[in-house]
Amino acid sequence: MITGKNYIGRSLKAGGDKTHKTINPKLNLENPTAFYEATPDEVEEAVNLAWEAFKTYRNMPGSKRAAFLNAIADEILALGDELTTMFTTESGLPEGRAIGERGRTVNQLRSFADLIAEETWRDLTFDPAEPNREPLPKQDLRRTSVPLGPVVVFAASNFPLAFSTAGGDTASALAAGCPVIVKAHAMHSGTSELVASAVIKAAEKTGMPNGVFSNLTGRGRTVGQALVKHPKVKAVGFTGSISGGRTLFNLAAQREEPIPVFAEMGSINPVVITSNALEKRAEEIAQQYAGSITLGAGQFCTNPGLILTVESDLTNSFIETLAEKTTDLDAQCMLHPNIKKGYEEHGTLVASQSGTETVKKIEKVTGANDAASQICKVSGDEFLKNPKLHTEVFGPFSLVVSARDEAQLIEIINGLEGQLTGTIMAEKEDYPTLGPIVEALEYRVGRLVFNGVPTGVEVCPSMQHGGPYPASTDSRFTAVGTSAIKRWVRPVSYQSFPQELLPEALKN
Repeated sequence: MITGKNYIGRSLKAGGDKTHKTINPKLNLENPTAFYEATPDEVEEAVNLAWEAFKTYRNMPGSKRAAFLNAIADEILALGDELTTMFTTESGLPEGRAIGERGRTVNQLRSFADLIAEETWRDLTFDPAEPNREPLPKQDLRRTSVPLGPVVVFAASNFPLAFSTAGGDTASALAAGCPVIVKAHAMHSGTSELVASAVIKAAEKTGMPNGVFSNLTGRGRTVGQALVKHPKVKAVGFTGSISGGRTLFNLAAQREEPIPVFAEMGSINPVVITSNALEKRAEEIAQQYAGSITLGAGQFCTNPGLILTVESDLTNSFIETLAEKTTDLDAQCMLHPNIKKGYEEHGTLVASQSGTETVKKIEKVTGANDAASQICKVSGDEFLKNPKLHTEVFGPFSLVVSARDEAQLIEIINGLEGQLTGTIMAEKEDYPTLGPIVEALEYRVGRLVFNGVPTGVEVCPSMQHGGPYPASTDSRFTAVGTSAIKRWVRPVSYQSFPQELLPEALKN
């Protein structure tokens, strides 16, 4: 049952008078429940509870934390249709997406549970003493990783489950031994409260300390900024806009004790298509990318927003085919009126730049928040001299750039901001000459895709979901896959310690 209140540890509280309601984007109407914004006192209480919980939770064996994560997965599944209905009502996304995202959320939790069942994830190292070494004896040294402390997780607008309340950031932080305070996204506050109730039930069933998890709501930036500034908060996870992520990053850096902000932000995900690939399968690639560009109304951080080719008659024909196939697909509802507004504003900005041409755009949509798919094109010369053409258009939009030659194409890649992904569509005969393109992309992206689409992020140990700024604030880490746990720990060495005082995992 949705209450509209904040979970401060195990307690539901609503001490303030500021409220907001979520939107049903399909109907373009407010949903009935009013959600109470967390007050400064409630923020303070949640952080203090998390700090006290940390003293116990950080020392719990991995097997107990694993049981907690598995119990969260069980409780999320137990919410049944209530959760999927709330998900679709607040997001406008179809039921299939709700079920799929719920499955991914559950699988993430179970993956981290499996990981921490043993302590090897801590990157344990042992360097035994050599007392007789000349000219100086060597001390016994052992190293492990310890949790940072309470973590604030900002829920994402475009993934109400998998990147939100019990999503990858929360699962990895809890796995590491860090209590979590979630700042629920205002667009899906009801979904967040339901998932939060599942987390709290799991915490109670598995004997976790009160305060190991809290869920706070708030429409503006007041609650989030208060959390990031709090001295007992030790790290932040964020998925969203460049402006939002950068604001939090700056706040964290300005604290008396700066803390890490692991923010996944903007990306236009360049796709390089070779002439040989166009010659052999232009229509197939156009169909494949029309589906990728419009998937989920284009509301993915890995949406292919920039396609790079070398100018030719074949390229011109491909652009026309891509535009036809993209706009032939039905328009889809976007997550929120504000998301649609942003899509239209950014799409208009890019399309209005000098030398840019709209190849095709859906002229009329049915629903109030449906997105009109759009394909634009521009020359390599124009793209190189106009940074506005690098703007991320969050929705079913892609800009095709026709370079003069491969040298200019590489120049374009080298001039891009950091990206989450870079894709190469090529044939075997291209392999001997692809080295410079691969190398150029390697320095601009976190994940390289070959003959595929960037949309769709596999949750596995080898996944890298992050990249050079502004794709993320720290390209050394991933937000997806079990390696995401490394964001929430730091290394500690123990020198010449007696066995009795060592952490259990470092004992002989």
